[in-house]
Amino acid sequence: MKKRISNLANKITLARILLIPVFIVILLSNMKYHSLIATVVFAIISLSDFFDGYVARKRGEVSAVGAMLDPLADKLLVSAALVFLIGRGVAPWMAYTIIAREFLITGLRMLALAKHTDIPVKMSGKVKTTIQMISIGAVILNIPYFGVLMFVATIITIYSGLEYIWLGRHLLKGSF
Repeated sequence: MKKRISNLANKITLARILLIPVFIVILLSNMKYHSLIATVVFAIISLSDFFDGYVARKRGEVSAVGAMLDPLADKLLVSAALVFLIGRGVAPWMAYTIIAREFLITGLRMLALAKHTDIPVKMSGKVKTTIQMISIGAVILNIPYFGVLMFVATIITIYSGLEYIWLGRHLLKGSF
């Protein structure tokens, strides 16, 4: 893994993080079409997650900084969106469950890093992220049955979290 901080992939990731407050301001505004514009910004941030990883692999710019910032950008986006959507279509227990899973698995990944090992990305984690992004977009746009989508996203999030805990259980022995 390269140590370069200032490569294109990392710049895309940093742009994603910097766009989160823009998304929140638009989401909370009263301007015309704010929900649609917020959803477009949210989608751009979400979809750029694919591009920063693609660029990093394609250009050989995979870095430790990118490996840390990329999942952080996802967690910040999802957490911010959920917090500001509580009471606007997202049940508090769903938001708190999803956010708690994100922090728990991030902590587990940090523990793995401290022990010089890695927890590989699982398909359930990718599905979880995709369903979360779709569900959040549906909530913002007030699409019918968005509550069902959020429930499904929460269940997949729980499953994914349990799968990662199971994979990292060996890291937890003797850690407490």
